[in-house]
Amino acid sequence: MRTIIAKWKALQRDEHGVTAIEYALIGALIAMVIVVTVGFLGTKVNELFEAVVAVMPAMP
Repeated sequence: MRTIIAKWKALQRDEHGVTAIEYALIGALIAMVIVVTVGFLGTKVNELFEAVVAVMPAMP
């Protein structure tokens, strides 16, 4: 039982994987912001193109 407690305490002090997890969370947050921004801007750009097409006269 003593070795299990010692291993558990050593595992709690080990920080080797913490940096990778932090970078993964930051990367996921950045990706989510990019997806939302592109979705919003894509809709606005599409509306702008549709407005330009509506104003232009039809070409023969």
